[in-house]
Amino acid sequence: MYHAPVNLDLDQPEPEPAELADDGVAVDASSQRLRDAHLHNSQAQTRAHFAPFFSATAMAGAMLVAWAMFGGVSLPVIGGWLALVGVAYVAYWRRAVRDGSSANSRSAEGQPLIRSIGDAVVLAAVWVSLPTYAFATLPHEAQVVIGGVMAAMIIAAIGLAAAPAAAFAWIASMTAALCCAYYLGSSQLAPTVGLTIVGVAAVGIVGVARLTRWSFEQLQTIANVRTQAESVRLLLKEYEHRGVGWLWQVDAENRVVYISSRMTSLLGRSANQLIGHSLPATLGGNSALGRTLLDRQPFASLEMELKTRRGTRWISLAGDPIIDMGGQFQGFRGVGSDITEVRKTQERLTNLANMDVLSGLPNRGRVRQLLGEALSAATTGNVPCAIMFLDLDGFKPVNDTFGHPKGDAVLKSVSQRLVKEVGEVGHVGRMGGDEFAIVIRDAQSRRKVEDLARRIIHAVAEPYHIDKAEIRIGVSIGCAFGPIDGQSVDDLIQKADLALYQAKAQGRGTCCYFSADMQNEAEDRLRLEQDLRQALTLKQFRLDYQPLVSAADQSLVGFEALIRWHHPTRGMVSPAEFIPLAEETGLIMQLGDWVIEEACRAAAVWPDFISVALNLSARQLILPALPNTVSEALARYKLKANRLELEVTESVFLGDSEGSLDVLKRLRALGVGIALDDFGTGYSSLGYLNKAVFHKLKIDGSFVREAANNRETVAIIQSIVSLAKSFRMTVTAEGVETADDFTRMRDLGVHQIQGYLFGRPMSFERATDLVHGVQTKMTA
Repeated sequence: MYHAPVNLDLDQPEPEPAELADDGVAVDASSQRLRDAHLHNSQAQTRAHFAPFFSATAMAGAMLVAWAMFGGVSLPVIGGWLALVGVAYVAYWRRAVRDGSSANSRSAEGQPLIRSIGDAVVLAAVWVSLPTYAFATLPHEAQVVIGGVMAAMIIAAIGLAAAPAAAFAWIASMTAALCCAYYLGSSQLAPTVGLTIVGVAAVGIVGVARLTRWSFEQLQTIANVRTQAESVRLLLKEYEHRGVGWLWQVDAENRVVYISSRMTSLLGRSANQLIGHSLPATLGGNSALGRTLLDRQPFASLEMELKTRRGTRWISLAGDPIIDMGGQFQGFRGVGSDITEVRKTQERLTNLANMDVLSGLPNRGRVRQLLGEALSAATTGNVPCAIMFLDLDGFKPVNDTFGHPKGDAVLKSVSQRLVKEVGEVGHVGRMGGDEFAIVIRDAQSRRKVEDLARRIIHAVAEPYHIDKAEIRIGVSIGCAFGPIDGQSVDDLIQKADLALYQAKAQGRGTCCYFSADMQNEAEDRLRLEQDLRQALTLKQFRLDYQPLVSAADQSLVGFEALIRWHHPTRGMVSPAEFIPLAEETGLIMQLGDWVIEEACRAAAVWPDFISVALNLSARQLILPALPNTVSEALARYKLKANRLELEVTESVFLGDSEGSLDVLKRLRALGVGIALDDFGTGYSSLGYLNKAVFHKLKIDGSFVREAANNRETVAIIQSIVSLAKSFRMTVTAEGVETADDFTRMRDLGVHQIQGYLFGRPMSFERATDLVHGVQTKMTA
C-alpha cells in the first residue's frame, strides 16, 4: 500500500501513554480502545453468525431428549421444559443478531466477559436441568440417548467460539451435568457406556477449546488489521482535510479510479466527471506524466503546470505502482500537492539571487547566464551575439566629493539611462561598483552595435542633477562578439575586458572593439609582468643620473635619479612601459624602496653640495610606512636629509589627497626636499602650494619648448616664477636642450636647469667622474 506523508499538527493534545499490543506493537491508549472496539464488534458479529446454529442445535437436541424421556417423565413437565428451552434460546438468538447488527461503531463497548460467561452457564443450566434430574429414573435406552445428545451439545460450544471464556463455561457446565447424570444413574448404566460418554466429552472439550482459542486469535488479528486500517484512513482523511495534498489512484489503463475532493475542487470539476477518464488528459495532457505512468516505476516530485479557473497553478505528483498477488500491474496510487506558492517563493529567491539590489538590474551571475544563453543561440543559429563592458569615468571623485548616497543615486540614474537606450536590443546588468554590462543577442549588424555604443556614451555624459548638485561623469566601453571573438562565456568576458582596458587607455569616453592585437598585447603584458617580478631578484634594474645645474653660474648642484631596466631579451624597457605596470600590480612598492636605497647609496659617495632627486609614485604615497623607509635609508648611509629630494606629480591629488598630503608632511618633517614635478600640466595642485610642503616647482619641458614662439607660454612661466618666489620656492626648468632655451629660462628667473644641453642621463660611474671633475676644477 502507498503510504502518504502526513503533516502532524503540533497543536494536538499530547498522546496518551503507549501500551504494548498483543502482536508486540506499541500503541497508545486511544488506539487500544479502538482495537478493543473492533474486537468486540468482531465477536458480536461472529456470535450473531453462529447464534442460529447454536440455538437450533440446542432446541433440536432438547426435542430428541424429550422424545427419549417420553413415558418416563410426565408430559406437562417435558412440555414446560421444552417451552423454557425454546424461550431461552430464541431470546439469545434474537439478542445476538441485534448485537451483531449494531456492531459497527468504533465506540462500541461490546458485551462484558462476565455476561458472556453468565449467558453460557444459564443457557447450559436450562438445557441440562430436566435431563440431569430425570436421568437416573429413565430406562437404559433413554440414558444412552441423553448421554449422546449431551456429548453432542458439548461440541455445540463451537457456536460460542467468539468468546472462549463463554465456550469454556458452556463445556464445563455440560460436562459437569453429564458427569452428574452418570453418577446419579450409575447403578443402571454400564461402565463402558459411561466411560465412552466421558471420553467423548473430553475429546469435545479439548477440540472445542483449541478451536475457540484459534477463532479468538483470528478475531484479534482481524481487529488489529481493522484498527490499523482505521488509523491509516483517519490519517489520510486528516491529510486531505488539512490541505496538505490529495490522493489519487488510476487503473492499468491510467483511468482515474479515485481522486480527492481537493483535487476536483482545484480542477473545477466533480469527481463523477473525472472518474474513468485518463489522468494525464485530465491534467491538461501532460506528456511527462504519461511517459512516467507508462514506465510503471515509482516516481516522486513530478512537477507540472496546470491551467485552472483560478489561473495557472503548479502541482507535484508522486506515485507507486499497484501489483496484485499474481504479480500483475493494476495501476498507480499516490499523492499530489499544490506547490504554486512554493514555486513563487523559489522564483522570488531566484530573482533576488540574480538581481543587483541597488539598481534592480541583473547581477554578475545573471549576466553570465544571459551571455551563456546568447552565445549558445549564436553558435546554433549563426547569428553573432555581443557583450559590452562599461566602466564609468570619473565616478570615484563623485563618492569622495558628494558622498556615497549621491553616488548611489547616480548609479541608479545611469542604470535607468542604459535600460532606456538599450531597450529590447539586449539585457543590461550591473557587474558591481561602477561597472555595467550589456548582453546583445542579435549583433549581426555591427553598425547597430556601434550606434548603440555612441548613444550610451552620449546619454551617460549628460549631467545628473542630484539634490541641487550637478554631477558629470563619462563611460568607457569594451565590446566583444561571440562566437567570433570567443566560444565560451569566460573567453568573451576576458575579450570584452581587454577592449575596455584599451578604451580607458585611449583617453576614456570611447568604445573599443576586441581585436587580435589586443590579445597579443595582453599576453605580452602578462609576460612582462612575470619578467618584472623577477627583475629585482636578478638585479636587472639600474639608476641613471641626469645633471641639474644652477642657472646663475651653470655649476653642478645635483642629479635626478632615473630608473632603467635592461631586459636580457627585450633590451632596454622604457619606464613609461613598466612603471604603470608596476603600479597596477603593486610591485611599485618594492621597486620604489629599491630606488630610495640605491639613490641614497649613490649620494653618500658624492660631496655634500650634490643633491639627488628621485620620483615617487602616487601609489607609494598611500603607504604610511614610506617616511620610515626614507629615514632608515638616510641613517644607513649617513646622508643629510636636505640632500635628498622626492619628486611627485600633480596626480597624487586625484586620489586619497588627504592621506598623501599627510605622508608628504611627514617626509618634509625629516628635512627631505619635496618637489612638484611637471607643474602646470595638471589642474588641482594650486590649492596645495600653501600647505608648506613643497620646496621646489619643476616646469614641464613642453613649456620650455613653446616659450620660444608663444608669448602666452612665456607669461605662464613668469607667473609660475612669481608664484614660487611668493612661497619662497626654487624653480627648475626641465627639457632645456638649446642655448636659447637656457638663456630664456635664466632671464625669466628660473633658478635651476635640467636637460640635454647639460647632459643626458648617465651611469653612476660617469656621474661620479663628473662630480669629481667639478670638484677638482673648483679646487684648482
